[in-house]
Amino acid sequence: MEKLRKSLRFLKNNGLKVKLGKNIRNTYGYLAGTDIERLEDFHCMIADPTIKAIFFAKGGYGTGRLASCIDYELISKNPKIIWGYSDITYLHTAIRQSTNLVTFHGPMLESDVARDDFDHLSKDMFNQLFKRTTLRYSEKIAALNVLVEGKASGKLVGGNLSLLTSTLGTPYEIDVKGNILLIEDVNEEPYRVDSMLNQLKYANKLTKANGIIVGDFANTEPKRSPSLQMEEVFQHYFSSLTCPVMTGFKIGHCLPHFAVPLGAQTTMNTENKLVTIEPGVI
Repeated sequence: MEKLRKSLRFLKNNGLKVKLGKNIRNTYGYLAGTDIERLEDFHCMIADPTIKAIFFAKGGYGTGRLASCIDYELISKNPKIIWGYSDITYLHTAIRQSTNLVTFHGPMLESDVARDDFDHLSKDMFNQLFKRTTLRYSEKIAALNVLVEGKASGKLVGGNLSLLTSTLGTPYEIDVKGNILLIEDVNEEPYRVDSMLNQLKYANKLTKANGIIVGDFANTEPKRSPSLQMEEVFQHYFSSLTCPVMTGFKIGHCLPHFAVPLGAQTTMNTENKLVTIEPGVI
């Protein structure tokens, strides 16, 4: 719990009052408590009018198990900030598509905020929750690579690639039509990313997107030889698309971690390598 306590100090130093979920210390096998316990905490926080934002402590696995039991009408009637990434991608997708609300793809408390090397840019990304902020991502943050040139606009959707792939064929299947698709992942070798992108391709997700933003793919070096490199995998699936595609964004399991509002109107322009995202907080 020391990492959690450290991250809570960060929230308190930003002027926030903190309330922990009743079941936050629970475990159930590889899950952070049973589905009933996790849903209870989530629904209680949604229903509590004194709670303005929900920050997830860490990812891993298991949010997809909750999707069919979530009270989306309750969320619609009690809109609030929902912040996290990685495994939270399933919740982001299900909530946005069921309620049309914006949620935030941003650093986790235990996994990121508690790190000794949690950097200033990542910390500053929380400021978008306190005032209307138009985000601009350019090469001032990190070098970007253009795979397909062009301009595009649409709502920003997506997140962790493996979680997005797991939504296919379910009631919560990611809807990319007319949107800007964001993908990122961690600990996946090129052949695994190849497999997931192939599945998105056959599900017609790549061709329906208005644009594609490729975030960070951390710890994805091939462990077998011979192997394609990740850049070759991206080139194979994206180079023939007609929508703009850029790679290299520091969004995902990385530092700095550029937090973004999913569901917010977004424009991308490969000519000046600029992505502009409208405020997630009104």
